[in-house]
Amino acid sequence: MLVFTPTAIEVVRTITSAEGVPEGAGLRIAATTDGGQPGALEMSITPGPEEDDQVLAGEGTHVFLDPLAAVYLDDKVLDAEVTDDGQVAFALGEQQDQAPDPQA
Repeated sequence: MLVFTPTAIEVVRTITSAEGVPEGAGLRIAATTDGGQPGALEMSITPGPEEDDQVLAGEGTHVFLDPLAAVYLDDKVLDAEVTDDGQVAFALGEQQDQAPDPQA
């Protein structure tokens, strides 16, 4: 399941609770396709999930993943950064296995 860093949680909470954004709105992540092949991920603020979206909620945030994005992001970590001029940049990383390596 997609994991969020504390910074990403705070950024999502901030942008989805901005003035003019409806109550219960969330960040929706959708996968695009290019000729049937996985393409890029698109993010948008939406008033709610679409019918087949996976809903991740907690700590005052709502994130909606379309089915293709949910599969792709299953083992990822979402981080965020806010630049000095207020621009938001999201970054994906791989989840680190917390179990000790028996080969070590």
